[in-house]
Amino acid sequence: MLFHVLTLYDELIEEYKKTGVIGRAVTAGHIDINPVQIRDYTLDKHGNVDDYPYGGGAGMVMMPQPVCDCVDAVKDGKDTKVVFFTPRGRVFNSEIAKEYAKYDELILLCGHFEGIDERAIEIISPDEISMGDYIITGGHIAAMCFMDSVSRYVDGVLGNNESSEEESFENGLLEYEQYTRPYEFRGRKVPDILLSGHHKNIEKYKKERSLEVTKLHRPDLLEDEQN
Repeated sequence: MLFHVLTLYDELIEEYKKTGVIGRAVTAGHIDINPVQIRDYTLDKHGNVDDYPYGGGAGMVMMPQPVCDCVDAVKDGKDTKVVFFTPRGRVFNSEIAKEYAKYDELILLCGHFEGIDERAIEIISPDEISMGDYIITGGHIAAMCFMDSVSRYVDGVLGNNESSEEESFENGLLEYEQYTRPYEFRGRKVPDILLSGHHKNIEKYKKERSLEVTKLHRPDLLEDEQN
């Protein structure tokens, strides 16, 4: 899978593509990330990509020209799917991540300042995605979260398929608690069932704990399942 990340902070995306699971996936050729600097496409003689909003208001708004020209250049005549990160979009989750993992190529459009001129959004007609009900400083942060989640469902990115299958939200529940050595730490012991070697009982225990953890911390997930 190839991610084109259209942003004003391409240097952060360059560093991100070298890091951890993502870095190993890029090195192995399972995914690739192409940071694209939107500022390179502005026709403004001072290199500006933003201006004051009509009607007043705090902050600056990204102008439509550099955004549209940048998207056009990256598409290069192809009908590549564009994803735009915005509070009004579909709230991102694991199921949506799986949908996007089926694509061979995606363009991730990252807004900054107070957003992007609405005419650019109308012209580009992207999928609109929200990473949650909170404010962040720019779409590049959302893009990194998006790529991290989507990449986990791309073949070869994770060495062990169970790594994704057993994680939180994969079965509608939170993941069970995890333990490692030492067996006892500050008076607290690892549950003995995990040391029993009885795989069927361990699997049953993990499912029971997953349900209990969800009831305690995210009961809304169980309500969603029932609805």
